[in-house]
Amino acid sequence: DVVDLAKKFEDYGVEAIIYTDIGRDGMMGGVNVEATLRLAQALKVPLIASGGLNSLEDVHKVCATLEPEGVVGAIAGRALYEGRLDFRQAQAAADKATGKTPGEA
Repeated sequence: DVVDLAKKFEDYGVEAIIYTDIGRDGMMGGVNVEATLRLAQALKVPLIASGGLNSLEDVHKVCATLEPEGVVGAIAGRALYEGRLDFRQAQAAADKATGKTPGEA
């Protein structure tokens, strides 16, 4: 189970965990919000979502639903290099949704 494995790594002292839904990675079908949320709620360390991010709508979903639960970022790959997601627009949307200013960590 992914939660048990992540908790073991948390116990080992990792600073953050990247969770990749390999069934969605590169498929551009959207972030697995339910599984990512379940994992984030089970952990104390920050979580980075990966796999499926492909639109500004996904960025908004991650920020609105997952960021309050400890998800601190999301990884985009294929959507960027295929031009479906503009990095600057995605970063600006994330900054606005989370109340951060550009360059703020």
